Amino acid sequence: MENFKAPFKGRSLLNWIDWTPEEILALLDLSAQVKAESHRGEIHQRFLGKSIALIFEKRSTRTRCSFETAFGEEGGHPVFLSTQDIQLGGKESVEDTARVLGRMFSAIEFRGFKQEHVEALAKYSGIPVINGLTDEFHPTQALADMLTLKENFESLKGLKMTFCGDGRNNVARSLMLICAKLGVNFSIFSPTELFPDKQIQEICKPFAEKSGAKIEISDNPEIVKGSNCLYTDVWVSMGEESLKEHRTALLRPYQVNADLMAKTGDSSTIFMHCLPAVKEQEVTEEVFESTASRVWDEAENRKHTIKAIMLGLI
Repeated sequence: MENFKAPFKGRSLLNWIDWTPEEILALLDLSAQVKAESHRGEIHQRFLGKSIALIFEKRSTRTRCSFETAFGEEGGHPVFLSTQDIQLGGKESVEDTARVLGRMFSAIEFRGFKQEHVEALAKYSGIPVINGLTDEFHPTQALADMLTLKENFESLKGLKMTFCGDGRNNVARSLMLICAKLGVNFSIFSPTELFPDKQIQEICKPFAEKSGAKIEISDNPEIVKGSNCLYTDVWVSMGEESLKEHRTALLRPYQVNADLMAKTGDSSTIFMHCLPAVKEQEVTEEVFESTASRVWDEAENRKHTIKAIMLGLI
């Protein structure tokens, strides 16, 4: 595989909107392949002589470690750039930064606040750009989640995943999008004031109609019935710390606990969380540490899917 040909060479991954189901499944197959290689202890050098700029406005454990280790193990050179290191959108415009980085690097990863910034980097750099998280989308997390589902249930089509908690957040939006593409039924169990915005629902609607996926949003816990997976995320996202008390009170009834897991009516239902977790808030310790929990497989899969994305684009 040293003569590996990137199937999507030169493309960017900003969200899953302009990716076909077949292309997403191809990345999942590649993810499974690189994971198997890793578990066999194989060493490859497919990024030898290449470099990637890793721009981080927001702190990270899994995203940063996945990009740095995956790229470095393949012989490439990752360069970490925080807001303390570059002038992104400050002294220098995002567009100008993009044009400079585009002349020095093979690719760019961006983890920050504004979706428009990652889109500007892709537009002006002339090299592949990967969205490592913005306030609107978290596409690399969603791909790792699909790999985790696939490992547990073999086939994705027709499964049901329910997101419990803040239905507006970037993970919920990205999961709705990728599930709509792949034919996974997707539900959100959330208070009405935290329902996902109409725009993302309208974006997903035609994809769901084409794949046969059913998308449902409700504040009634009965919505979890028949779920193969219950998924949650922290109640207070980065940048919303001032809302902690209100958000905690609002979301307490949406906690993933043993009672909610039982409401699925399926003893094989798994639990997933993108991490970091605040135990006894969005999920109880009992569920988080249970045999139903797949959080560590999911965390490991961030690395393999990110490696597959980089191999596919670079």
